[in-house]
Amino acid sequence: MGQTEDKLGQTEGKQWFVLRVASNREGQVCEALSRKVQIEGVDDLIGRIVVPTEKVKRVRGGQQKVYERKLYPGYVFVEMALTEDGGIQERCWYVIKETSGVGDFIGSEGKPTPMSSSDVAKMLHQAEALENVPSIQMEFKKGDMIKVKGGSFEGFEGEVDEIDSERGTVRVIVTIFGRATPLDIEYWQVEKV
Repeated sequence: MGQTEDKLGQTEGKQWFVLRVASNREGQVCEALSRKVQIEGVDDLIGRIVVPTEKVKRVRGGQQKVYERKLYPGYVFVEMALTEDGGIQERCWYVIKETSGVGDFIGSEGKPTPMSSSDVAKMLHQAEALENVPSIQMEFKKGDMIKVKGGSFEGFEGEVDEIDSERGTVRVIVTIFGRATPLDIEYWQVEKV
């Protein structure tokens, strides 16, 4: 008997819940839970287990490296069917609680609170949309005052004029010998003042 998904990505008869987990163990918890669900045969009650991440590109010394950054550190999203009174099925409870690194579900009075449809749609959209698009993460924008923290111009202060996320560089206007001079510097060599 196949399960169907609605337009928001919810599997029929299941809802999404937020599970608190040990920091920096989200991936391990996700894998361990997925394995246990299969081994214990509760895949009819527990559906997808998701840790939404985005791919972020870093450029250092002219070399690009892509790594994954968790969108919701400390949380794992679980699609699950509850009992009629809103509690966790006993078979599921033991599978989840016996997994190393698992805390508790977000909810009240011992019952997990299901995520709203809009939150589910947002989480699933982020998980799917960000899977293939690495971006360079920069914490400044045009007009910000920065200080050069590495390279030949270390210690100089200036204003961000342009950001090139493809190359991972920032054009900074600094004053050298009384003249405004543009410098193209790798983004990791500057910091906000």
